[in-house]
Amino acid sequence: MPINPAETRHHQSYLRGVVLVALGMAVSSTIGLGFRATEEATAWQILTYRSIGTIVFMASILGWRNAGGLHLLVRHLTPAAFGGGFGLMLASCGVIVAFEHTTVANALFLLATAPFFAAILGSVLLAERVRPEAWIAIALGLVGVAIMVGDGLSRGNLWGNVAGLIAALGLAVFAVALRWGRTTDLLLLALVGGCMTFVVAASATFVTGIGLAVSAQDLLIGLAMGAFQLGCALLLILAGSRSVPAAEIALLGLVEIILAPVWVWLVFGERVGLLTLVGGATVLIAVLIDTLSGLRRTQDKRA
Repeated sequence: MPINPAETRHHQSYLRGVVLVALGMAVSSTIGLGFRATEEATAWQILTYRSIGTIVFMASILGWRNAGGLHLLVRHLTPAAFGGGFGLMLASCGVIVAFEHTTVANALFLLATAPFFAAILGSVLLAERVRPEAWIAIALGLVGVAIMVGDGLSRGNLWGNVAGLIAALGLAVFAVALRWGRTTDLLLLALVGGCMTFVVAASATFVTGIGLAVSAQDLLIGLAMGAFQLGCALLLILAGSRSVPAAEIALLGLVEIILAPVWVWLVFGERVGLLTLVGGATVLIAVLIDTLSGLRRTQDKRA
């Protein structure tokens, strides 16, 4: 049968979307480098200044793109923007609480449940069909993360585990909102998320009594993390999200989990164990299975 130009464009768009989202997750995975390089700042303080960096970064891009000024964009604030921003805030703050109240292994394992939440929410809210291969890839990815954290898995603190699940749910809500808000300016979603995160993180620093006073080095690291580690990552993820289903966006988020310890090992020499390597390879296989099956699906439609 003759090749359908529209299906060809869809195939290319899907591949481009997967690459952009994966690159965005890779950039986001450098978060460990920022936290490792800080001197004395607490996680809530770094999160506060990181959100400021994200707000300034996103607002600058939006202001440059809209000559009429940022205030004119208020009319474009949609439920998708607020929903996605709320999900981004839950993910950012949930991870912080999980790391403080349970083991890193528990937190990472709980975060890996995000694709399951995204698949369910995407099916219910967006009527996105989840391919059988995607379900297999999601399950395999969860197994890979379980292997990575290996001996570190424990029941941990109840609140830490709850926070980890909330963070995973936040990632899923963010992924679904990206798909839901395809007709809106998705940069607004990132800006709303940055503002919400700032309010929660800054409030937490005062509730806990630690305040916002940090060293100049920690301040610059926090701001740089907001502009580069999160800001640039969000630009890539937002650009690729228009052609990738919500469940697969969340699945590609596992790239962040497997690369985070690799960057710290390369820069700071922290040891990467055998289980981390085996688990990381399993996650990569899962992502590859999902991507290839998605490409095959678009090719079948062209046939």
